[in-house]
Amino acid sequence: GDSVITVQLSEEDKVEDDVVFYLVFTGSTVQHCTSTRKINPGSLETISPGHDCCETVKVALCASREGHPVLVVAEESFQFVQDEAYDAAQFLATCAGNQQALNFTRFLDRSRPPAADVDFLDEKVALAFRHLKLPAEWNVLGADQSLT
Repeated sequence: GDSVITVQLSEEDKVEDDVVFYLVFTGSTVQHCTSTRKINPGSLETISPGHDCCETVKVALCASREGHPVLVVAEESFQFVQDEAYDAAQFLATCAGNQQALNFTRFLDRSRPPAADVDFLDEKVALAFRHLKLPAEWNVLGADQSLT
């Protein structure tokens, strides 16, 4: 999630001032609805939502106009893919409370990626973490609540 998506409209679907377009992402367990921004008469853009798993979802481009029913203009598939940020979030969630998990930070120290890359990775891991499916009893300290 959190990437720019550009939608190219066909000639008959060009953006009119009183028409509002939005995208509906339908996955196996979660549905997202996002607004769009008109770039020009033939293009829209939005930000892809964060999602709770890696899967292919159905995306419907919908149009609404006051006094008219909502129309599905087009449908397509969209794939949420596994990347290093998703892997890192899963690793950190799985290793909560495990002191050995700190080796991950030691790896980052040794490899010394550029600061901008670390900041970007941090943002992506935080986004992935927000969308992980975690048990209700999960917490960052792990099972041992006696840690200070």
